[in-house]
Amino acid sequence: MRAMSGTQVTEAVRGCVTTLRAAADRDWTAVRAGSLEWDCHATALHVAECLLAYAGNLAGHARDAYVPFELRLDDGVGNDGLLHVLETTGALLAAAVNTAAPGDRAFHPYPFRSADREGFAAMGVVEVLLHTHDLAAGLGLAYTPPEELAESVLTWLFPHVQPGPEAWPTLLWATGRGELAGRPKVDSWRWHNNLVISAERLTLTGLRPAAARDLRLGGDGGFTWLGGAPYEGTRDAAGFMVKAYEAGVHRPDFGVFTLVRAADGLAVGGIGFHGTPDAEGRVELGYDLVPEARGQGYATEAVRALTAWAIARDDVHTVVATVEADNAPSQRVLARAGFHRAEAKQEEAAREDHGMESGQRLYVYTG
Repeated sequence: MRAMSGTQVTEAVRGCVTTLRAAADRDWTAVRAGSLEWDCHATALHVAECLLAYAGNLAGHARDAYVPFELRLDDGVGNDGLLHVLETTGALLAAAVNTAAPGDRAFHPYPFRSADREGFAAMGVVEVLLHTHDLAAGLGLAYTPPEELAESVLTWLFPHVQPGPEAWPTLLWATGRGELAGRPKVDSWRWHNNLVISAERLTLTGLRPAAARDLRLGGDGGFTWLGGAPYEGTRDAAGFMVKAYEAGVHRPDFGVFTLVRAADGLAVGGIGFHGTPDAEGRVELGYDLVPEARGQGYATEAVRALTAWAIARDDVHTVVATVEADNAPSQRVLARAGFHRAEAKQEEAAREDHGMESGQRLYVYTG
């Protein structure tokens, strides 16, 4: 799995500073940064402000708003000084990311009001890559970041964007800075940090495409697993998610979640949706646990938490789950989570309309 850490932040900032240093003798206030309304000086300062803000929020464990401080340059600071500030703020974010604990999250407004250390690293990298592109365009400089760096931020922060033939042109298209054959022009965009849902003893941590791909290929997805490895069902679910991502139909809100035990940070299972809500607001979930975590109520807790999150949405009216007729433990999990066994005609409709296999039972939750 391609990492997203302080190393990538440092790499991105180094490429930015190396590129811009070639034009350090010019007046950056007199040149617009590509298609932006800002001039090049204001754009470079904005990048430094973002890097510092992300470092401050992550290191300060900000919860409801940005840490209340701002970056101000000393009077008379030239472009060389500004580039030094970029290097310094990049180093601060890299250090904050590298020293944060795996489960640490801090405030960021979009879309779920928090991000983890990988999210802050990816946001910093995106700011640097895109605005270096803008600055280079304004100053007439050549700039192309490493392809692996662009691909990493796409798989960590743009799970809703279908991969293109090459990562850097895809990232430029996805952020309204370029064209991509066969795709409409992008006029507005946002990145997408992963969804995390808290339960009593668990954290349901939304999988990003990078982590799902690693799980599908036999890796750990960046998690430490109770028993040493995930259950095979989690790998299968990750594989289906990767296929949806590659096809451009993945919706991160209705993806796969790793169940992380709050007490020790160990992953104990997976849960997720089999797709997005249909026209009637019906969505199906599935789940599994590693053998060492079974019989302790974790599955019930996870199903309750994910079902409550889903049913609170305007586009979900019914949550369903299918289970084998001889799987009594899973049936008890669903019953404890508030599901009820469907009527015979509902099960027949599920077989005809939704492909439910013969011998499975349908459980329904309507709130």
